[in-house]
Amino acid sequence: MQSTILKSPLILAVLLWLGVGQMIACAWETRTISGREYVAVDGMKEFYNFDSVKRSGNQIIFDKTDPKDKRKGVLLTLRTGSQECFMNKVKFVFSYQVEDNGGRAWISRIDLAKLVDPVLRPNYIANAGAFDTVIIDAGHGGKDPGATNGIGTEAGYNLDVAERLRKLLIAQKYKVIMTRDSNRYLTLQERVDVANRVQGNAIFISIHHNSGGSAARGIETFTLSPVGVSHYGRGLNSSDFQARTGNSHDSANVALATAVHGRVSRRLGKNTFDRGIKRARFSVLTGVKHPSILIECGFMTHQLEARLIHNEAYRNAVAMGISEAIKTYQVAVSKKSTTP
Repeated sequence: MQSTILKSPLILAVLLWLGVGQMIACAWETRTISGREYVAVDGMKEFYNFDSVKRSGNQIIFDKTDPKDKRKGVLLTLRTGSQECFMNKVKFVFSYQVEDNGGRAWISRIDLAKLVDPVLRPNYIANAGAFDTVIIDAGHGGKDPGATNGIGTEAGYNLDVAERLRKLLIAQKYKVIMTRDSNRYLTLQERVDVANRVQGNAIFISIHHNSGGSAARGIETFTLSPVGVSHYGRGLNSSDFQARTGNSHDSANVALATAVHGRVSRRLGKNTFDRGIKRARFSVLTGVKHPSILIECGFMTHQLEARLIHNEAYRNAVAMGISEAIKTYQVAVSKKSTTP
């Protein structure tokens, strides 16, 4: 095992990657574990100004309160031996599990830099809030119905949610571009082309409904995997180390996904299960030049969830959640950055 101290070039690189323009009195420490770079979890308390950190067994809880507004506090929970992380009750799936090494907890450098940091410090993401256009991609359509069951098709539900969202966003004075506004077929590249024809700053949201085993249920939101991170559910391959167009917005992608996933989860409440925010290499995420996410709004193959999806109130709640999230995201990334 290798360990380095604050003055080493590797530690300085970690600080710069996290967006810090100056050295700070924060004892970041790195270690190579199983051939990967990890950062000691201890340093997160001071760097992110948490009030307290408590460890009980394999669980580590960071807490920061705002005496003026409890809604602005931060509660972050990690578990050694697990890839799951919760920030303000929103579930994230890390690329690598948190390690317990030498009696201390360690988080992979790429998860800290590319996931935790953009969520905790969205105001450090340069120019992310300077957009007035939302591109809505209703997945599937035409000869491609997507997932199906006895009461509907994914393509139909996707378009319905997209249309509801369009109306809500127009009411908020956003410009809206639809990759499709009828039951027609587009290739994945055609969807990317529609998005990339939009000049200036915009965001892209692809709407889908899921399929899986009869027990699978809940919502999950995907961002493009950063360089060096595999598609969710499979191992690394050589192509994962190639930068894609969408990787230029890694931080904005995660911040947008956080807002959307959190708001939709709250809107649906007990009617959904949180499957988390994950990373993948879907074509509509790799090729789009704007901050982009893909949300799976529920499982067509789950007996109860299929009926919920068919209910207009459910689809309206999804659209309202996404609409609210877009404004939440824009405000969060537009705030002037300050030193941590």
